[in-house]
Amino acid sequence: MHVLTSRLRRLPPSCGPVRLVGVDGHAGSGKSTFAGQLADALGGAPVLHLDDIASHDELFDWTGRLLREVITPLGRGETAHYAPYDWHTRRFGPPRDLPAAPVVLVEGVGAGRRALRPHLACLLWMELPRAESWARGRTRDGVEQREFWEEWVLAEQRHFAEDPSRPFADALVRQCPQGYETTDGPAVTPGPDHDITHGDGPAAMC
Repeated sequence: MHVLTSRLRRLPPSCGPVRLVGVDGHAGSGKSTFAGQLADALGGAPVLHLDDIASHDELFDWTGRLLREVITPLGRGETAHYAPYDWHTRRFGPPRDLPAAPVVLVEGVGAGRRALRPHLACLLWMELPRAESWARGRTRDGVEQREFWEEWVLAEQRHFAEDPSRPFADALVRQCPQGYETTDGPAVTPGPDHDITHGDGPAAMC
């Protein structure tokens, strides 16, 4: 994690004064947990969870709101204000602040979509197959969310078919028995099929 945090801090700002770092991957792949640990390693970097931006009515159609409420003010060096969505009450809550810190993490399915990539200093992809990710997510959320997961899986498949993130990832993140390992992503080591490039050891080329 130290190698990754050092690289992120050295990146040039990508959104005004902010180094915006996307953490993308399939639902259930461990994005939130990893982003939380990365934020701690960065000394308490702010984290925007895209689950707070999406809603039942807009599982993926939230780009305009994110650009307006978050990206635009951060680009001006201002604190962003967004209303987090409550998935139980199905309503947006009181505004929440997101400061224009040196590094800000954006984690969630779609963090690497094409509309956001121009604003990202680095895109990280959680390297876990979708079937395994979804199985983990279903187990985590329980039987009461079974109907939602059926809808979600179809929506996620459509999203990544139309707007894939992994081919543009700067680094691939794999959870290990102890911690995480990052290797060069397809955006750093492009091949004809954007295959994984393992390199000589843990590294994150952003």
